[in-house]
Formats: sequence, structure tokens, C-alpha cells
Amino acid sequence: MAKRLGITGGIGSGKTTVCRVFRVLGVPVFVADLAARDVMDNDEGIRDSVNAIAGKNMYMTGSLDRKELAGLIFNSPDMLHSINELVHPAVLDWFARWSDDSDKPYVIMESAILYEARADALVDRVLTLSAPVEERIARVMGRNDLSREQVLERISNQLEDGEREEQAYYVINNADNEMILPDILKIHSDMLRFAGSGK
Repeated sequence: MAKRLGITGGIGSGKTTVCRVFRVLGVPVFVADLAARDVMDNDEGIRDSVNAIAGKNMYMTGSLDRKELAGLIFNSPDMLHSINELVHPAVLDWFARWSDDSDKPYVIMESAILYEARADALVDRVLTLSAPVEERIARVMGRNDLSREQVLERISNQLEDGEREEQAYYVINNADNEMILPDILKIHSDMLRFAGSGK
């Protein structure tokens, strides 16, 4: 059975870029955020529950109005918690089945909220990416239509870098002036050794 590496880090820490390198190395990557989108758009039961939690129809156009939902949940910790408790189990179940089907030595789950979703219980090791907050804000504002305040709001709803680093097996500092490719290659070799040892 494939070993499982979790990759996490706050918004703007560079998870997508790092996972792109792992894909080039032949490692399958499961993106929890995309799976969550899929589940929220296509699972009838979850759609009904999202509407019940929000107190209104969030699917007026046929698919989820993500902007409106984000506005609701990032201002209500209770609603955020309810949505997460609804979606996370479905995503984790999907990941477990997906990784069981893999014939590769190891697979990756990429998730910004790996620890918050308790997905760390499903992986063998965790790599966390850290980066200075100002660089993360600039990266997110450069690619998304979000204000500085909105980015800070999302950062405040996630764990601090230090909390993630304490729990991780691997840590990469992904500041703009850092060369991270050697770190990724080292981790890839280490994971292949780990998978080969069967321990």
C-alpha cells in the first residue's frame, strides 16, 4: 500500500508550486480543496446541508456561490465549523479510497487545513511550508481578487506557521529568496526510502 505524505501550509505558502514539482517527479497529488469543491457542488445531501447551515439557497445559479459562502463563514466561527464538519469526512473518505488504489510508492494529500481537518491521522508524514506573512499576502493578492483585509481574515482562520512546524515531520521555508528545489528532492528521496522499507 502506498505511503501517504501530507503537505500543508497557510494560504500563500506555496503548496501548489511545491506539489507541481512532486507531480513532475511522478508522485500523485490529491488536492483536498478541489475534492471539497467537487463534493459541495455534486453531492446532493451535502448541498442540502450547506443550504440548511447557511439558512438560504447557496446554489441559485446551479453551483455553489463560493464568494457569498466565504463571506458568511469567515465572519462566523460556528458556521465555518459546521461546514467543515460536513465536508471534511467526505473528502477524507475519498482520499483514503484514492490512495488505496495507487500503485506508486507514495502519494500526497495537499491541504491548507490538514491539522484542523484531522487529516494528519490519515497520512504517515507531514511536510509543512512556511513563508513570511507579508510575502504570503502579496502572493495571494497577486493571484486572487482579494483585498489585504480578506487575505488577513483567511490567515487568521488558519493555524500559525509555528504550530504547524511543531507537528510536521518535514519543514520547508518557502520565502521568496529561498531555493527550495534541493529540499523537495531530498524529501522525495527520503519518502522513497521510507516506502521501500515498508515500515
